[in-house]
Amino acid sequence: MPDHNCKLLVIGAGPGGYVCAIKAAQLGVETIIVESVKPGGTCLNVGCIPSKALIHVADEYHKLKSWTADNSLGISASSPSINLSDSVRWKDGIVRRLNGGVEGLLKKAGVKSIQGTANFLDGKTVAVTTVDGRQTISADNIVIATGSVPVELPNLPFSDSVLSSTEALALEAVPDTMAVVGGGYIGLEIGSAFAKLGARVVVVEAADRILPQYDADLTAPVVKSLATHGIEVMTKARALGVAGKDLEIETSDGSRKIINVDKILVTVGRKPCTAGCSLEELSLTMKEAFINIDDKCRTSMRGVYAIGDVTGEPMLAHRAMAQGELVAEVIAGQNSSWDKVAMPAVCFTDPEIVTVGLSPSEAIAKDLAVTVGQFPFQANGRAMTTESEQGFIRVVAAKDSGVVLGIQAVGAGVSELSAAFALALEMGACADDIAATVHAHPTMSESFAEACMQVTGRALHI
Repeated sequence: MPDHNCKLLVIGAGPGGYVCAIKAAQLGVETIIVESVKPGGTCLNVGCIPSKALIHVADEYHKLKSWTADNSLGISASSPSINLSDSVRWKDGIVRRLNGGVEGLLKKAGVKSIQGTANFLDGKTVAVTTVDGRQTISADNIVIATGSVPVELPNLPFSDSVLSSTEALALEAVPDTMAVVGGGYIGLEIGSAFAKLGARVVVVEAADRILPQYDADLTAPVVKSLATHGIEVMTKARALGVAGKDLEIETSDGSRKIINVDKILVTVGRKPCTAGCSLEELSLTMKEAFINIDDKCRTSMRGVYAIGDVTGEPMLAHRAMAQGELVAEVIAGQNSSWDKVAMPAVCFTDPEIVTVGLSPSEAIAKDLAVTVGQFPFQANGRAMTTESEQGFIRVVAAKDSGVVLGIQAVGAGVSELSAAFALALEMGACADDIAATVHAHPTMSESFAEACMQVTGRALHI
């Protein structure tokens, strides 16, 4: 006989898992959640939250350093220093507070939490290994929300000197030199932070440019910023392996080069975390390494669902959360399905990048006739007063109807505009709707209205 019976068992207490469990319990579904570590998953414990904390520390320190050399704002500072171990303790404190918050929310909702490692016995039964022994759970429905882990390169296995993002975010001293293998958003976010903290950083990217998933106009301000912070970017270059503690690469011209570094950060992607849970017992339909799901997040086995990173791109915490809510509603008997129009993505580089919906090139590839409006932050008063003039907001709208099909932005703090961008697409807004909405002055958001005014041919400030 199983030790526990429930209507819903959620495996993994990351953003998707814990949201699914809380929502299901609120809807009257008896729910158990199993997590091997602290609640919150990669995002809270070793991903989104710690990296944004490090970025904040780096930005504040860099600001002080800049004031030692330039007091054009009338502010001067002398001899600022960084104790990264203190910064890490501050970051860990935030993580602990959020861990406790998630635990409290689960408890308040009436979800039973079990800390341990789950293994499937069949599609309805899971064995959980805890510190106290082995328990079995029988459930009518099971949600797989086990997340993802960093990809390890065979020629660069993780070690004391070769780090994944997890280890890099736990460093208690700033390395003198760091090589970042992979010019995607994770590598550039962390690499830029360490450069601002004083490390000499080299980025090695196999593609012909960094952040290849974004168009060149969006990444140009980031490229400029990397150079400003002394970060060397080597494109069309391939990491070959470790030579002593240094990094050996093949450059764009085919020659080999040794980069002398203290630490090597490998950020070449993430893969689904499905090993070790006996997933093979279910014989699920897979899509390459990911679990294949339908518009209700159902897998090929009745009563088994999957959400979040294990289901593939986009690997975003907010996508996992939305999927978690959806599955809870389905299990509670509601006729819900995935019908999201917009899924915003944010790159927390310097400056930040936000995308939602179609870019101009994606619209053209779909044979859509579009009008594009773009407004630079150089013409925005708020951007000027905060020394944030790099970047722009761009709106892509259907040429005949003016319906907004996509929005992109690059600039300081544009992540905070992502909700407004997503809302516009979800509500089917036209450029006229946004242009006619009064935007507070002086704010960066005025540039959104101005870009829409340009779409309609009524630009005021450009």
